Amino acid sequence: MASIDSIADAPGRGSPFRALSSWLRRLNIWNVLSWAIAAAVAFPILTVLTSVFAPKGEIWSHLAETVLPSYVGNSLLLVTGVGIGVLLMGVPAAWMVTLCRFPGRRIFDWALLLPMAMPAYVIAYTYTGLLDYAGPAQTSLRDLMGLEGGLRWIPDIRSLPGAIVMLVLVLYPYVYLLARAAFLEQSACVLEVSRTLGCSPWRGFFRVALPLARPALVAGVALSLMEALNDFGTVQYFGVDTLATGIYRVWRGMGDATAGSQLAALLLLFVFALLAIERTSRGRRSFAHSTTRYRPLPRYKLRGAHALGAILGCAIPVTFGFIIPASVLLIWAIANTDAWATGKFLTLIRNSFFMAGFAAVLAVCLASILAYALRLRPTRITHWAVRVASLGYAIPGPVLAIGILLPFAGIDHAINNWTKSAFGVTFGLILSGTLVAVTFAYLVRFLTVSLNVVEASLGKVTKSMDFAARSLGRSPLGTLTEVHLPIMRSSLFTAAIVVFVDVLKELPATLVLRPFNFDTLATMTYNLASDERLAEAAGPALAIVAVGIIPVYLMARASAQSRPGQAPK
Repeated sequence: MASIDSIADAPGRGSPFRALSSWLRRLNIWNVLSWAIAAAVAFPILTVLTSVFAPKGEIWSHLAETVLPSYVGNSLLLVTGVGIGVLLMGVPAAWMVTLCRFPGRRIFDWALLLPMAMPAYVIAYTYTGLLDYAGPAQTSLRDLMGLEGGLRWIPDIRSLPGAIVMLVLVLYPYVYLLARAAFLEQSACVLEVSRTLGCSPWRGFFRVALPLARPALVAGVALSLMEALNDFGTVQYFGVDTLATGIYRVWRGMGDATAGSQLAALLLLFVFALLAIERTSRGRRSFAHSTTRYRPLPRYKLRGAHALGAILGCAIPVTFGFIIPASVLLIWAIANTDAWATGKFLTLIRNSFFMAGFAAVLAVCLASILAYALRLRPTRITHWAVRVASLGYAIPGPVLAIGILLPFAGIDHAINNWTKSAFGVTFGLILSGTLVAVTFAYLVRFLTVSLNVVEASLGKVTKSMDFAARSLGRSPLGTLTEVHLPIMRSSLFTAAIVVFVDVLKELPATLVLRPFNFDTLATMTYNLASDERLAEAAGPALAIVAVGIIPVYLMARASAQSRPGQAPK
């Protein structure tokens, strides 16, 4: 057989063959693995997108004539309301804790992140139990006012505005965290110059600090809106028809895979639109600093009414987003210990921790492969592979479930048909309806989380260590395992913890893909709340919240690091 070099040098062979031979020489296992991972992530996305070209059935026509406009309209209203809400709640809080001095500022600095530990569906169940007609709030008001009927002036929490409020309370930390980091990195000189030109602190905020923080704000809002589109538990429990609930209803209720995948493709278009807006919002503007010298930021001393306003502005999100729902869950859990503290609860913990731990370890391993492949050979195709592998986090859980279940079911049918014709036996469900499908969904969705952490950590390791290891005879794999991974151990652990908690809270994909009679803390919380057994759901929900505090603590500790050039406080 002719070698690659002989083919490239053969008479009549043109430059394309030389380019191909050169490319094949540079090819290595790390490139192949990175492309394989990217292809696996893109597989469910392409499955959903190709469903657009499938013939439209009767159910799709029925949906288009009846409920599809409400699905699209409610989804648009939901993301609009959530976007406005997270900006109004997250940006002022970030500005106050960064550039103002008032009582309790150091506590609010990290406490404002606590609602991230509270899944949206958990806070929705909690406030429903509190504010519903039979809840303690309305019951106490009726007794106090001597009324027998309902209090009609109290808004119904099970509504689209109620869902928006619930999502804002748990999603504003995305904007707060990124806005706070942006404000910390801004130049003190620019802010001081704005003061010398006659800008008050608030005018300087609107005219100088806010425009400079625009990329971070857009990124935070985009993350919040993608999470809002992914939400299923809250909108389903509140009876709000969105694309996410429509996918589940068509798939599980009507049994139409094609119509469900076409709805999923429509939801995917929403996500791609958000990503495009986030990418293009900055245009060609430059937001970089022209100096590497940093001085401490000027902090404005607040007194009297201004200090009280700052305290209230920071206390309201923490109180309603974490303290009240966590306290209610704790009270319910203590009062109903016999209902949830059983052997089944231990099974739920085992299932949840096993799936979350397994997915976290695999996600960190795959992220290390992607980051190291990009470090070894930063070619254009490898850059694209890493970018494609990072798309998973933007894909809503219901879309991901449809994109995985359809091809996996086809593979199962093909294998069973072949084994039946060849050997007369069938193996049943091999991929679909098993933990393989659930784990694959977790990896596709949360690989981005671990990749961001691993890539940032690997970037801090100087290339001279690679050269030194290779000069001592270490292979690329040996360099990774003996040099890089020990140095990155802390970051790898952090990435695993964050993925672990994200998997623990994940609901829609788990709900669709899980095997029969296999429940996690998230699915059991959803099932109990759907049956209006809110008090019994307190135990599993409280366990999710308690574990969710761990990454919040890690983020709070990281955000406590001072701006460049300033000593930690």
